[in-house]
Amino acid sequence: MEFSLEQVRELVTILNKTDITELTLESGDTRLSIRKSENRNVATVALPAANLPDMPTVNAIETAVSNPVGSPTATVANSLSTKKLVDITSPMVGTFYRSPAPDEAAFIEVGDTIKKGGVVCIIEAMKLMNEIESEASGKIVEILVDNTQPVEYGQVLMRVEVN
Repeated sequence: MEFSLEQVRELVTILNKTDITELTLESGDTRLSIRKSENRNVATVALPAANLPDMPTVNAIETAVSNPVGSPTATVANSLSTKKLVDITSPMVGTFYRSPAPDEAAFIEVGDTIKKGGVVCIIEAMKLMNEIESEASGKIVEILVDNTQPVEYGQVLMRVEVN
């Protein structure tokens, strides 16, 4: 099943009228996640590579729907990239830290190059500091979590553009 832009807009509008902060729908190989933050909702539709024969390196289509004034009309920006992006996700529930200590520099910044297995952050869970390693070599293109922010299992922490 594929989700039309109108269906996504309708779901975002409904979500904005409720106290629900996150909605995930799955049908076959397609997954739609909408997460509410202060002034922005993000909808991600993940498609299997087999459904995208013309662009084999694209793993996901992300549509960011902004609604700053709270009006029912949303502005939609599509980001399609022919470059392969790999999500680094949280393997556990905990607190996200960008650096090994409060007075030290961050492990990585947007634009940095990382090798597979390189430490990108720490997640504290039950007073244990767990180093999170990159799942791919490439350039950090996005860091989606703020320092000291709580994270959930499977939450996307950052994205790597694979070499």
